[in-house]
Amino acid sequence: MLKPDPRPLAKVRPEVKDLVPEMVRMRRDLHRHPEPGFEEVRTAAKVAEWLAAGDAIRVRTGVAQTGIVADIGASAGPGPHVLLRADMDALRVQEENPHLDYCSVNPGVMHACGHDAHTAILIGVARILARHGSQMKGSVRLVFQPAEEGPGGAAPMIAAGVLTNPRPDAALGLHVWSSVPLGHAALRPGPIMAETAELHITVRGKGGHGAAPHETIDPIAAAAQFIVGLQSIVSRNVDPLDSAVLSIGKINGGSIMNAIADAVTLDGTMRNYLPETRALLERRLSELAAGLDRSFGTHTTVEITDRYPPVVNDPAMTAVARGVLTGLLGADNIRDDLRVMGGEDMAFYLQHVPGCFIFLGAGNSERGIDHPHHNPRFDIDEDVLPLGAELTLRLVEALQRT
Repeated sequence: MLKPDPRPLAKVRPEVKDLVPEMVRMRRDLHRHPEPGFEEVRTAAKVAEWLAAGDAIRVRTGVAQTGIVADIGASAGPGPHVLLRADMDALRVQEENPHLDYCSVNPGVMHACGHDAHTAILIGVARILARHGSQMKGSVRLVFQPAEEGPGGAAPMIAAGVLTNPRPDAALGLHVWSSVPLGHAALRPGPIMAETAELHITVRGKGGHGAAPHETIDPIAAAAQFIVGLQSIVSRNVDPLDSAVLSIGKINGGSIMNAIADAVTLDGTMRNYLPETRALLERRLSELAAGLDRSFGTHTTVEITDRYPPVVNDPAMTAVARGVLTGLLGADNIRDDLRVMGGEDMAFYLQHVPGCFIFLGAGNSERGIDHPHHNPRFDIDEDVLPLGAELTLRLVEALQRT
């Protein structure tokens, strides 16, 4: 079991250390006042206010509704031009951390994934970069994005032009991660987070009296068999060295105990890393539905709605990031075995620009800070704030040297 490693904090530059109290204050302010996707009105206003305190930061508000873009350095001329991204939205989760004086005051909404930390880290980075903007080679664009948790803010931000004037040469993002201890990190080239899609399945039959099932076509029995069969797709069709998930999270059918329904709906999620795996899952779902209909006499439709593509780290950018992480955290504190079946719309930026997404440890089991993401008791070790800012600054500096 890895333990938190406080030693990298000694490598944080004085400029970052001086900003720690303010980054903590900003993070706690956002945590206390969380807002869900495309409703980050107060959040965006505070971010714009905090960015205005830094000299030489050009700020645009209202991008893709509630997004903010801040530019530092010369956008014209040779690069490198680097995009740094943080997400601002919270989850519709009721917080259960009453012992925290910064516990959410908005009922049913909580920063249960660390986006408050991402935002505070990036504002700290902006403040420091702005002090040295005149000496900067190229430019840095800081993207404060809405709605990562849904319905998705990256694609609207891209449509609003965040990848133009100038076009970034690199895109970087980090995610504080509670299952990775403070002072550790995880990254790898290639897919690191999954492609996500929604499943909407309807099984139509013929309703009737529960006492006369022979006069009906029972969609509930058929749907139950579909769910059982669905489990075999991953266990028996997907390469064991690959990864995929098919999960049904919602079932709706019937209205009374002694009547057989006309139809049943199933809603779920599909996750995979590779396009060939996605094609396999789609084909097998279609075949499963067809076989079900032949067996039960039902009519089954499978609708797949895309959410996010996989997060795919560029190998060259990952090599640069690994070098930076090694200098900051030490080689022994970097994992390359962590991949996550969760989705992340950082993926959209990385479809257009070579870049890297990093998991930065924010857990501390010794202090009871080890609840998983999206849990109502989620929190972070706030020492991750200076580490995140130092890491981001070093990444920008490394890219400017290339």
